[in-house]
Amino acid sequence: MTKAIKARSILRHLVIVAGACTLLHAPAQAEAPIKIGAVVSATGPASFLGDPEGKTLRLYVDRINAAGGVLGRKLELVLYDDASDANKANSFARRLVMQDEVDAIIGPSTTGSTMAIAPQVEGAKIPMISLAAASVIVEPVRPWIFKMPHSDRMAAQKILGDMKSRGVKQFALLSDTGGFGKSGRTETLKLAESMGLKVVEDQQYGEKDTDMTPQLTKIKSSPAQAIMIFGTGQAPAIIARNYQQLAIKQPLYTTHGQASQEFIRIAGDAAEGIRLATPALLIAKALPDGDKQKAVSVSYQSAFESEYKTDVSSFGGYAHDAILMLVDAMKRAGGTNKEKVRAEIEKSNGFVGVSGVYTMSATDHMGLDVSAFRMVEVQRGAFKEVK
Repeated sequence: MTKAIKARSILRHLVIVAGACTLLHAPAQAEAPIKIGAVVSATGPASFLGDPEGKTLRLYVDRINAAGGVLGRKLELVLYDDASDANKANSFARRLVMQDEVDAIIGPSTTGSTMAIAPQVEGAKIPMISLAAASVIVEPVRPWIFKMPHSDRMAAQKILGDMKSRGVKQFALLSDTGGFGKSGRTETLKLAESMGLKVVEDQQYGEKDTDMTPQLTKIKSSPAQAIMIFGTGQAPAIIARNYQQLAIKQPLYTTHGQASQEFIRIAGDAAEGIRLATPALLIAKALPDGDKQKAVSVSYQSAFESEYKTDVSSFGGYAHDAILMLVDAMKRAGGTNKEKVRAEIEKSNGFVGVSGVYTMSATDHMGLDVSAFRMVEVQRGAFKEVK
C-alpha cells in the first residue's frame, strides 16, 4: 500500500470514529410529539358548541407546549371540523385512527356525532373524551369512551327541582329531534313521573326549524304552569323570541345546551327571566372564594377572553376540562400507552374542572352528579345564580 493510500485510509477511519463519538455524546433526539386528535362542530348548526371547543383546544395545547409539554414531549393537535354532520365526523374519526395514528381523541361536539364514531373508536381501542352531553354516550359504560358535559338527566333533575320549589305541578316539554333532545325528552318524562310532576304538553321541533310558534301556541292554551326546552343550537333562542312574541306568561326554562352568552345575544331581550342549569363557569367571578372551582374557572375565563376577545362559554369549558384531564392521565400513566391512559382517566378522582369536580370510575365515565350544576337566571343580559 502506498503512503498516500494508507494516509487516506487512516483519515477515513478517524472520520468514522469521530462521527461515532459525536453520536454517542449528542443529546438524545427529541421524541415524537403526542398526537391529540379532535373532532368538533366548528361550523354548521352546532357551531356555538364546536367553535369555542376548537379555540380552547388550540389555546391549551399551545400553553402546555410553552410550559415544556407532557413528559418532555410536545403535543400535536390534529383538529377536524365535522360541520355538525355525523357522517363527516365518522369519516374524520376513521382518518384519526388509520391515517393520523393519534394517541387519544377529544370530541365530537354533539351526541349524534359521538354515537356515530363510538363503534370504530371502541374497535381501535383509543381513549376518547366526548364533549357531548346525552346519557346514552356513557350508559351503558363503553370502556374507551368518557364524556365531560353534565348529563341530560342531571339537567332535567335540576330544572324540575326548581320548578317544584316554585309550586309548579304540571309543565310543557318542548324538545328537538336530535340526539340530545331525544335523550333529554326521554329522561325528563321518566323523572317527571318519579318526581310527581305532570307533562301536559309534549311538543317537538326539528333542530333546523326557524319558527316554533305552532308548538308554543298549543302550550300557551294548555294548563302548563311552566315550559321546559330541551335542545341545542340556535333553535332555543328562536323559541325564546317566539315565546316573547306570543306574550306567554308561564316561566321558561332551558338546559345547559344554552349555557353561553351567545344564547343571550341571539335571543336578545327575549332571554330575560329565562332559567337554566349551568356549570359554575358562567358565574365564575361571582363564586365565593372558598369554592373549589373558582380559581380554575376564573383562570380559564381570563385566558380564553384575553386570547380571543370574546365571551367564554361552558362548551369551551368542556374542552378545557377534557384536555387537562387527558394530560393528567398521561402523566400518571407515564406515557401514551393507550390502555394505561384509558385506565388512568377512569381513575380520575377529585379532578377540579370548570364544569365540576370529576370522580370517574369503572361504572361512571362522566364523573359528575347534580351538585355540579348551578341554577341561573338571565337578568339584565347576564347570568345570575338563583337559589
